[in-house]
Amino acid sequence: MFTNTKAFSGFAVDDLAKAREFYGDTLGLRVSDVNEEFGILTLNIAGDRDTIVYAKPDYTPASYTILNFPVDDIEAAVDELTGRGVTFERYDDDTMDEKGIHRGGGPLIAWFTDPAGNILSVLQDQ
Repeated sequence: MFTNTKAFSGFAVDDLAKAREFYGDTLGLRVSDVNEEFGILTLNIAGDRDTIVYAKPDYTPASYTILNFPVDDIEAAVDELTGRGVTFERYDDDTMDEKGIHRGGGPLIAWFTDPAGNILSVLQDQ
């Protein structure tokens, strides 16, 4: 039924202007203009499949990782994002290093949040 569909994903935020600045300027993603009529922002991050971001009046941040960004060099990615003002999460976990990179098995991964509190990550397969 959905073999050839152009499915896309989306998530909510509390402030589209802050989201546009963060995803466009801080992360460097291609971001469309906010659709004022429908309150939608489009992130061009998945090839030909966009991710939509929409404002939600009774917004609550996701309690799980909503976007993962694969990188070739997690150390360089964390350093670059830190230089752009991103703060990495420090979970109560002895497998995280001083930069917030989880090194406890599986891919190397570091989590951070967008201005709305949604959880994102950069990850590197070992």
